[in-house]
Amino acid sequence: MLQAAKVGRGGIVLVEGRSGVGKSRLLGMAVAAATRAGFEVAQGAADELTQLIPLAPLTSALGPSGRTLPVDDYLTVAGPADQRLLLVERLHGPLEQRVAQGPMLLTLDDVQWADPMTLLALRSLTRDLASYPLVWMLTRTSGVGDVPRLDCLFDVLEHDGARRITLEALKGRAVADVVADVLGASPEPDVLALADIADGNPFLLIDLLEKLKGEGVFHIAEGRVRMVSARLPKAQVVTQERLDELSERTRHLLQVAAVLGRSFSVKDLAEMLGESTIGLLPMVEEAMSAGIVESAGDELTFRHDLLWQAVVGTVPTPVLQALHRDAGEMLLKRGGSAVPAAAHLIHSAGRGDGSALRGLDQAAREVLRSSPQTAADLALRALELSDPTDPDWVGRAATAADALTAVGRLPEAAELARGALGKAPPAQAPRLRCALAYILLLSGRPADAVAEAESLLTQQDLPDDLRGIAEWTVCWGLICLNDFRKGRLRAETVLADRERHTDAAVVGALLLLARFAVVDGRVADSFAHLNEALQIANSGTVEAIQRPYTRLLLSLNWRAMRQFEESDIAIQAAEEEIKACGLTVLAAQPALFRSVLKLATGRLDDAAAEAQAGLVIADELGTQGFTRVGVAMLALIAMRRGDIDAAVRHIERYHSIDAAPGMLFGSVWERWVMAAVVEAQGDPDRAVDILHAIYTDEDERRWALLTTPLTAAWMTRLALATANRRYAQTIVETAEYLAQSNPGFPALATTAAHARGILHRDPSALASAAADQPEPWARASGAEDLGVLLSTTPGASAREQAIASLDQALDGYECIGALRDAARVRARLRALGVRRRHWAQLQRPAFGWDSLTDTERAVAVLIAKGMTNRQAAARMFLSPHTVSTHLRRMFSKLDIASRVELACIVAEECPDLLKDP
Repeated sequence: MLQAAKVGRGGIVLVEGRSGVGKSRLLGMAVAAATRAGFEVAQGAADELTQLIPLAPLTSALGPSGRTLPVDDYLTVAGPADQRLLLVERLHGPLEQRVAQGPMLLTLDDVQWADPMTLLALRSLTRDLASYPLVWMLTRTSGVGDVPRLDCLFDVLEHDGARRITLEALKGRAVADVVADVLGASPEPDVLALADIADGNPFLLIDLLEKLKGEGVFHIAEGRVRMVSARLPKAQVVTQERLDELSERTRHLLQVAAVLGRSFSVKDLAEMLGESTIGLLPMVEEAMSAGIVESAGDELTFRHDLLWQAVVGTVPTPVLQALHRDAGEMLLKRGGSAVPAAAHLIHSAGRGDGSALRGLDQAAREVLRSSPQTAADLALRALELSDPTDPDWVGRAATAADALTAVGRLPEAAELARGALGKAPPAQAPRLRCALAYILLLSGRPADAVAEAESLLTQQDLPDDLRGIAEWTVCWGLICLNDFRKGRLRAETVLADRERHTDAAVVGALLLLARFAVVDGRVADSFAHLNEALQIANSGTVEAIQRPYTRLLLSLNWRAMRQFEESDIAIQAAEEEIKACGLTVLAAQPALFRSVLKLATGRLDDAAAEAQAGLVIADELGTQGFTRVGVAMLALIAMRRGDIDAAVRHIERYHSIDAAPGMLFGSVWERWVMAAVVEAQGDPDRAVDILHAIYTDEDERRWALLTTPLTAAWMTRLALATANRRYAQTIVETAEYLAQSNPGFPALATTAAHARGILHRDPSALASAAADQPEPWARASGAEDLGVLLSTTPGASAREQAIASLDQALDGYECIGALRDAARVRARLRALGVRRRHWAQLQRPAFGWDSLTDTERAVAVLIAKGMTNRQAAARMFLSPHTVSTHLRRMFSKLDIASRVELACIVAEECPDLLKDP
């Protein structure tokens, strides 16, 4: 891999095995080889006592750029700002800049002790930087640490192409070679029998041989070595004997040092022992001479994990707990972060230990924003050790509930919040109730969220910040419920007396009215409400969660009106706010919104790439509430490409996702996709059943036809195919009402003309749709409908016009890769006696430069010009995740694995594009 990195290719090596099998030695050899080859090298390691510190291993390798963000005094009640995105971003940017300059080796040892944020960052960074000459080398000790999460990471990385090496115990020939190396002679059978007691563990074997060699146990003559004595000690006994030979003071020093961790500072050791640094010198020298500890930069470290474990094993459990407690108290007294102290306190705190519990509380609050999984672990552990009557129990439960909310463990969060409410004093209860309402909203229980928030709003002395949050929760909950009557009344009440309400409440009311304006068919009014909400959000005091929602709704309106550029700009702005505000729960939304937008513009490959990027983000961050939109998108794309089996698999996955339906923007869209797949399977009646609410409810119908314009013609056609002319009539009437009510948005008139032309068999209306539809697929659909109608009209002229329209439809479908639709049109042409060459001979090939989409070519040119993924993403209004997705697809199509190879291909295929304008 190092050789490949010299020519621009990156890679990942995963090394695992039991302690002492040679993982760290292999890392050291790789580092030496990379250094000789002129690589930049970064080395980091995890430790059992640093696994609570977010990103500790990567920070140790890359420097301070990824350290935890400072703790703010104020955290929003409606879910504390989750800074995981920003923390990974802080690592991503500098690391990308470094590997853009040349090949790099980044090693992380003992990742079995890595914190959850490090595992998240490794998944994200290895994927997003896969196109760079960056070689990752990660080692883990088998069966230790957070095994399920680490197994998942290693499995995912291996699936993505990582090389996985399992170091096994040494076999007979290898053992004999090691004995010969250490003793300088070939071993006799009795020596090999001695070596067998090390059970093939290289470290134990070498340690055993060197110690016994110094004791004169071996006799060497004529190039052969045999035992002087038949004694066969256990390898672990030899290690213990090494410790027993030390002075009592040195053994005690090592025991205290072992409590401080595999690596430890001399300052900490001196303070724990109550000794001066000078006083430690003789003991440290003895330990180093015995090969127990060695220098490692600014600290000392045990020479091997097995030696560290052996020393820890000599300390009785009660003493070990007491020493951990002393270490934790020592670190707490110094001030600063409580997280290092918590690593000791979590091992030593007993039930009701107030001082230790307060240390755990402080540490949990510190990492709540940067590593909510760690915060949840700390807070839940503190709760286990808390007496139910402890006055701090409620605060602990609130912290744990916030952390569990951030990592998507919503049922646990709700249970804790309710439990805390039962014990909370009046002053703390409102804040907890706000948090509970937010949890219920995220859980897809908007009715319960609204009820909780409304009950809270009856309190007269509610602080303004909580009142604003509660009113916002009510507003968004009513949007999720589609409760138009109650929602309209609340919104109008708030806006009629704005001075008595917070900015957050006013913005929530405006979003409600914007949604209802769409339901009423008043698009201009919806835009007006959203723009006013945006003005207040930009200048007033609102909750962070409200900012991107306003822009996302704006993008939805622009897309519905086929104003694609404006929609894209709104998505980009929302994405920036999501990152800046730490709104992890919405992190996947921009990519998913872009996916639907790309599909509308006829770019199926780009739509699939965006959907995949959104699903990856959601999977990494554990925010599954919005993933069904992405899965529905992939189902529709698969159907358009003619892969019905894949579409069905996506729908099955859709149904398996435990998402929050009330939080989804795409519920109508998803119902239509499910119906379309069912219809494609040959069951149009079931498709009608899926869309029953839209056919029969006027509000649902207006919302569907405005936000998902393709449904108008499609649902009209479906209704007629199932002999439901009344349903078709209602769709057409609603489409025409929307067009007449919104003359400033001509796309609505085109949509209505298409549906009307199908219902009334009106060729002029269908011709208008075929000419004026802004969406390529809809335009081809209009041409197909016109061709079908003309093909049933008598006369040669009508037949020729039908063929021309079907040819137009065929070209339109083929240009965007809608192969299923194209095949259907070819069948219609054959029925008219016309055979058209299958587009497979003309379409974009599967591999090579000509297989790249326009977006992929644009990305390729920017990368070839020397831009980083982040720079290319900013230029193209994409996310770095999406750019890395495009690069992976390009590398597969071009059969390459590096940016250097990509740049060469670009220079060969289109050198003019590399010239500066």
